[in-house]
Amino acid sequence: MIPIFLLALAAVTLLIHLATTVAIWRGNRSIRSLADQPPLAGPLPRVSIVIPARNEERNVEEALQSILALDYDNLEIDVVDDRSTDSTGEILDRMARANPRLRVVHVRELPPGWLGKNHALELGGHKATGDFLLFTDADVVLAPSALRRAVAAMEADGLDHLAVAPEIERPSVPFEMFIGVFSLFFALFVKPWKVPDPKSQSHVGIGAFNLVRASAWRAVGGHQRIAMRPDDDLKLGKLLKTSGFSQEMMFGRGMLRVEWYRSVRELIQGLMKNAFPGVDYRLSVVLSATVTQLTILVWPFLAVLVTSGATRWLNLASVAVLFTLCWLNAPLAGVRRWHGVGFPLATLLFLYILWRSTLTILWRGGIDWRGTHYPLAELKANRI
Repeated sequence: MIPIFLLALAAVTLLIHLATTVAIWRGNRSIRSLADQPPLAGPLPRVSIVIPARNEERNVEEALQSILALDYDNLEIDVVDDRSTDSTGEILDRMARANPRLRVVHVRELPPGWLGKNHALELGGHKATGDFLLFTDADVVLAPSALRRAVAAMEADGLDHLAVAPEIERPSVPFEMFIGVFSLFFALFVKPWKVPDPKSQSHVGIGAFNLVRASAWRAVGGHQRIAMRPDDDLKLGKLLKTSGFSQEMMFGRGMLRVEWYRSVRELIQGLMKNAFPGVDYRLSVVLSATVTQLTILVWPFLAVLVTSGATRWLNLASVAVLFTLCWLNAPLAGVRRWHGVGFPLATLLFLYILWRSTLTILWRGGIDWRGTHYPLAELKANRI
């Protein structure tokens, strides 16, 4: 019975991989690139850029210099220093003295019921006076024409929300392999090509670049309803989509880049705060995702070595399709095409992060992030 089961599993797995490859290939081709959008000509609507910053001394100056160099005159920039303990505050104050457009707010205490970043975004959003709000991070570097192109796309298509995926810097080969696989998982989870369809439940949000009409942001209650969501960017997108506002995701290669993390170790620590919350703290989803990924994505590589006959050939075909999928997705993920050779190891790393996030949050009774403990009961209560 076992050989028959393995043969059937190999056949089903191959069909799943073929269908997935077609879906990703067709879907990604339909996603526009911000670099291809013509810059807005004529009068520029006012844009307020809101940037939360906590202990960002390494990257904040370069990021803000890129924003100050934007080819966009009708602009205000609000940076909210969220209780930084390094030199972030001093850097921001120095830059603000030299640039009147740059306004800095220093948060000394975090109100109850808020994550630090979300409170900073809420504070900056309410301070803003623009027709559009750009929520971005303190380590994102923008090209001079990025904002003008994004606003042009929103105006031309009547969008209420535009999320742009940044180009991620690759400090090492293992890091690059993980980014390639992570981008595939993100695409399968979010299905960004379906986001513009008002009949689809697919929604998106990207912390590096969430451009929202101020009226839409206020209509959904700002960040108040997602005050305790570590995945605030994605949940903001859900709030907007379920409230009937139009949205789209674009690729931002050449228009915005982010360091994200400096190493695989730092990446693991950073993603731990989002992995378990990303599945709404449901252990059943963690278990099902583990079984599915081990069976569909990792086993075929091992099966090529330990099976024989038709079963081996079917699994070999699955491996070839997975490599093809990685090859097709590589330019859109901003990684080199050969990154797929690390696919099974990157998948195992993803599962390690998911389980470490799950067990750590359950053991500690919440999330410890940048010096603040957020109780699990409060986190779970904020369901969107």
